[in-house]
Amino acid sequence: MSDELDLLRAADPVRADAGPWRDRPLDARAEHALTRLLHSSRTQRARRRLVVRAEAAVLALVAVLAFALSGAATKPAAAAPAPLAPRGDAPAVSLDTLARRAEAHARTAGPQAGPRRGSHLQTWYLTMATGPDAAPPVTVPEERLTRWNPDGSGSELVVATDPRHPGRPVIHDSGGRWSTVNDGKILHRKTYPAGSDARHGGLPSRTKPPTDPAALRAHLATLYGGADRQTPQLLLALSSLLQEWTPGPRETAAIVRMLADADCLRPVGTVTDRLGRPGQAYVYDAPDGPMDATRQMVILDAATGRLLGSEVTFTKDLPEFRITSGEVLSYEAWMP
Repeated sequence: MSDELDLLRAADPVRADAGPWRDRPLDARAEHALTRLLHSSRTQRARRRLVVRAEAAVLALVAVLAFALSGAATKPAAAAPAPLAPRGDAPAVSLDTLARRAEAHARTAGPQAGPRRGSHLQTWYLTMATGPDAAPPVTVPEERLTRWNPDGSGSELVVATDPRHPGRPVIHDSGGRWSTVNDGKILHRKTYPAGSDARHGGLPSRTKPPTDPAALRAHLATLYGGADRQTPQLLLALSSLLQEWTPGPRETAAIVRMLADADCLRPVGTVTDRLGRPGQAYVYDAPDGPMDATRQMVILDAATGRLLGSEVTFTKDLPEFRITSGEVLSYEAWMP
């Protein structure tokens, strides 16, 4: 029972004090946590719909994305991308080595190089459903930008876009109804006047992340649950933190050292992320729960340790959702 409770805490269903996002879908970490909960053997359902967000790619489902979707588009929507493939053509960099590089980089940072509240990320998420009339899975790409200023003013922007295919129509999921929209279509835009920051967002968005690795992990465990005990929950919690804050060099050094101290994260080589940036890939493919059906990958900048992206991939067939092993559940690409 404790595993399910931890997942519910990590999912953090939208709270009454969650500010302007309370009427929107759950974020990437929340929906992934709910997905894992729904996959557990204790919560089987005859029919359930999963909406999983995170910036990611999905194994090519060309036939899925070629079927007739409503929308004013003259060209077919882009097919879902394939999983990232790390290259073993150069020696892998251990997380301990990368943590030392990040710590050295942090020592050169000035006093103003602290964390910034807000985030900028490109996401790909997989939408799935079960049942005899369920549509096949599709991948939905979005760019999200949240900014808060020192005076408490801020803005939020969500755009339907896939940077792999500029100008092409983009799949959009509106409450389970899939359609195509024009590249660059604004899905959500909101601005807030000065002094608004204290009234929007919960404790995670108002609490600066610690710069000590142990304190950072305890902070994540307090906010999201389970992050102090298991690596999969730690990675989910880190994803949630990065949707609230853009780390500075000192926070980045703490993140990399925290990952170096985590269990079962192993280097797998170099990789080019979804935005064309080179990085070092680290994979967690140990048991991840009752279904044990996913692999998590994080991609870090080899010089500074900055988190570039994260990918969650299926390692088992899930016929109920028309998923086969190797398809990507989600991908997040983090930008400055």
